[in-house]
Amino acid sequence: MNLALLLVRLVFGLGIAAHGAQKLFGWFGGHGLAGAGGMMESLGFRPGRTFALAAGLGEGVGGVLTALGLLGPLGPALMIVVMLTAMLVVHRPNGFFSMNNGIELPLLYATGAFGFALVGPGLFSLDGAFGWLGLTNPVSGWIAVVLAVIVAVVNVATRHAPHAAQPHAA
Repeated sequence: MNLALLLVRLVFGLGIAAHGAQKLFGWFGGHGLAGAGGMMESLGFRPGRTFALAAGLGEGVGGVLTALGLLGPLGPALMIVVMLTAMLVVHRPNGFFSMNNGIELPLLYATGAFGFALVGPGLFSLDGAFGWLGLTNPVSGWIAVVLAVIVAVVNVATRHAPHAAQPHAA
């Protein structure tokens, strides 16, 4: 069980951390803060660069904490905030499947994060090595998940109307 948690934690955590690196540094084919900031602006998140930084840090830090199994449900909660926001704003209108830019991929990341927030990282983790496995328990896991959902919903509710495409002059 602990080996399975380690393997899944590494795949989920490092996968989402790579998404954060795309936004923050332009690594792995990403557009960096400038490109991600422009995309955030077009979605109504202003200032776009600040929201891109927040999303990149949520994915990057949340992913690394989850991969390392460090600080209980904090890493998974950060992942949930970003993935739920992405599902509600970007992916929901496109249905389920990722081939249509639907919610499939962010839903998988959010669901995995939900599981780690409640189950914990297992013995093969930094929390396990430091004797901090008590950080993850049903109460702290649910508190982290509920707070993550609240932050995502507030984030979506307070965004501005997206910029409409400007018509080109003939």
